[in-house]
Amino acid sequence: MSAKSRFSLIDPAKSPVFYGYVILAVGTLGIYSSIPGQTIGVSVFTDPVKDALGLSRNQFSNAYMVGTICSSLVIGRAGVWFDRYGARYVAFFAAVVLAFALVLCSWSVQMSEIAKRILDSNSWTIPFTLMTVLFFILRFSGQGVLTMASRNVIMIWFDKNRGKVNAISSVAISFGFSSSPLWINALVEGYGWQSAWQFLAVGLLMVSFLILQFFKNRPEEHGLLPDGTPEGSGNNGRSVSLAKQFTLKEAEHTRAFWMYALMLAFNSFFITGLTFHVVSIFASEGFPKSDAIAIFLPVSVVAVSISLIFNYLSDYLQLKLYLYLMILGGIMASIGFLFLSLSAGVFLLVGGLGIMGGFFAVLNAVAWPRFYGRDHLGAITGKTMSFMVLGSALAPPIFSFFFSFFESYHLIGYLGLAVMLFLALASFKADNPQ
Repeated sequence: MSAKSRFSLIDPAKSPVFYGYVILAVGTLGIYSSIPGQTIGVSVFTDPVKDALGLSRNQFSNAYMVGTICSSLVIGRAGVWFDRYGARYVAFFAAVVLAFALVLCSWSVQMSEIAKRILDSNSWTIPFTLMTVLFFILRFSGQGVLTMASRNVIMIWFDKNRGKVNAISSVAISFGFSSSPLWINALVEGYGWQSAWQFLAVGLLMVSFLILQFFKNRPEEHGLLPDGTPEGSGNNGRSVSLAKQFTLKEAEHTRAFWMYALMLAFNSFFITGLTFHVVSIFASEGFPKSDAIAIFLPVSVVAVSISLIFNYLSDYLQLKLYLYLMILGGIMASIGFLFLSLSAGVFLLVGGLGIMGGFFAVLNAVAWPRFYGRDHLGAITGKTMSFMVLGSALAPPIFSFFFSFFESYHLIGYLGLAVMLFLALASFKADNPQ
């Protein structure tokens, strides 16, 4: 059995439909399965776990921040693994490691008590250190590696139709992520947080088996080309355009790499900080908790609508237009932040967040293979993922710092406007390097 088919009974060349659509389905499932390692999946466990471990909210949040920052420093290495070993093995081991981490999380209280007895100490630093390590593994394997490998494998199997298939995947992921707190919370309330984590671990082991069976690294390994053109068929005028295959170092020497990566990182920063402190942000402007939470539904509607339309159009339009539209969304959100006490400010904030979220779903998937090719896609997306993870890690403490020292979140709006102005000016020459 060849290395490309080892441990798998599936032959893409014998598929009755183009196998890329199978990759689309299983790759989307892989991204969805990263939820236990995402902020939206961890947040449901915050209160019961911190109480069981005897940690304050700040201590628990800081453990999450430190673990996330540490994961951002090594995610780039996972991109190199992706290029060397392929999506199949990298995603498989990421799912297994994430499942193992969830089991360890479910035993965190017992491990903390054992460590306290061994060290003869009842210090809070013991559960804090333990959760920092566990959060590092969760964030690295879930938010980082599994997400990156699953998204990249979809993009590798398509070229001309990348935007269309990413539209399908993005919409499915948006609805899946937005509904996940409901069923995860039902697991926690029905079976307890420890059993809930163990159930999620079992589910991830099942997904890891599907990944090992159905993930295939590249269509060329199976006599196919992206979008479904058989090799040697003459391609019927649909041959994949020849393009320079950029290494990470070469990509870093282009302006487009930094402008797109910084815009995506700002989106992660802004969205994470707002989500983490949304009740406090709206309360500071006189809004009740119900109004604060209510903004996420319209934001999701705007984001999904933009993602669906502009993913499809991305096969025909220049992505630089998308970058500037995303910057426009950042400007709207920042202005909305400054005038949140007014109804117009809320509309600007919701619209701006939705625009940024919608274009994030397009650019984060489509831009990198179109600009830099597929040969070193793992290293390039791994680097950009590290920026996004770092931004999401720094956001909660920075938002909190501004509010603690200035008794207002308004400075975040000014910070956002400054960053957007810089990106708007610096992106004039951020053209496709192909």
